Amino acid sequence: MGDIVVGTSSWADPTLLKAGTFYPPETMTPQARLRYYSSNFSLVEVDSSYYAMPAQIVAGKWAQWTPSNFIFDVKAFRLFTGHPTPGPSLPRDIRLQLPASFEANKNIYLKDVPAELAKELWHRFENALLPLDSAGKLGVVSFQFPPWFVPSKANISYIAGLGEHLPQYKLSVEFRTASWLDERHRNETFALLRDNGLACVCVDEPQGFRSSVPPVIGVTSDISVVRFHGRNASTWEEEGLTAAERFNYLYSEKELQEWAPRLKELSSRATHLHVLFNNCFGDKAVVNARQLKLMLGLSAPEQALLRPALI
Repeated sequence: MGDIVVGTSSWADPTLLKAGTFYPPETMTPQARLRYYSSNFSLVEVDSSYYAMPAQIVAGKWAQWTPSNFIFDVKAFRLFTGHPTPGPSLPRDIRLQLPASFEANKNIYLKDVPAELAKELWHRFENALLPLDSAGKLGVVSFQFPPWFVPSKANISYIAGLGEHLPQYKLSVEFRTASWLDERHRNETFALLRDNGLACVCVDEPQGFRSSVPPVIGVTSDISVVRFHGRNASTWEEEGLTAAERFNYLYSEKELQEWAPRLKELSSRATHLHVLFNNCFGDKAVVNARQLKLMLGLSAPEQALLRPALI
């Protein structure tokens, strides 16, 4: 059996802080907050790196503030996953080197960035994570592709080449459209990921939508990743919501129990299993993460469960 670590997709989400039921009531510094989180969980996903390039000095602090066995999974910068990227989210010196045709506030895509600048962005992202990697605390860099990223020759080629950009890191891939893992494409997708050493991210999420990915499990690397997005069908594709509102869902114990045999199967086929709760509305993610830890025998029996806050 491989080792299993459980955590959440944020440790400083505003709705979690507002709930007031996880962190101690006193005002906490960023260092104290991360120390407290890492005393409860051994894994967390960094979400901020999707919105802006991470800073090496910040990653260095994270490495210093956490126990030796703590792991950070890090989201890839959105430019690298085909999402529209606002110009201001790029480093200023890079923006100044973009062709004059780029408007300051216009969304940018990787295909529009000159090759040398794109190479530099990849290089900076890699360097920013070095403190975590050097400390043995970097889990996977997670590439979460958008719903319009469908199976095609160009997209298959892009996935196959991810490792060339970040050769020293473990990478994972999460799809946001069912076509990659439907019966027609599933085996080919698993082979693509396996051949390139990429972990397939398994998901639990609402079904019946164009963006719904089936909850199939597959091991394509020595690391397996499962992300729980909640099952709130009423908000899944609703526009104008915050990420927290979209994932506002508390799993029942029965729903978590459904995953227990699947998680055990994954851990029997992989060296490491990362389980992340992305239902980060209030304290629901930390509540469910603690529940699952207890179910899997990863927590001391005396560790109290939180009750979800009504906010």
